[in-house]
Amino acid sequence: MSYFIMALKKYAEFSGRARRKEYWMFILFYLIFSIVLTFIDSMLGTMFLSLIFSLALLIPSISLTARRLHDTGRSGWWQLIALIPLVGAIVMLVFLVQDSKEDNQYGANPKSIKAGVTA
Repeated sequence: MSYFIMALKKYAEFSGRARRKEYWMFILFYLIFSIVLTFIDSMLGTMFLSLIFSLALLIPSISLTARRLHDTGRSGWWQLIALIPLVGAIVMLVFLVQDSKEDNQYGANPKSIKAGVTA
């Protein structure tokens, strides 16, 4: 849950890097909350709660994905490849599951910083 809160605190920070664990834990909690809210909406007969939730987390999701792509050595603009049907989603998935690259133009390797090792 701390990764989800951390992503919300950096909701409009498009610079820097995000570790793989940070990204996937955010996605996990996003899906859990989304499923719960969709269930509540279906019980109420509305789609209001899940729509507000999705809109509220749109910018944090985009910024976290940009930081995750920075961690793999790619620009955040690579997110646009997901707009290509089928192939784009597969390419994005491959990019997002790759391990962190060493220090690059987007900053120091977050794994090194977390372990207390600096280059």
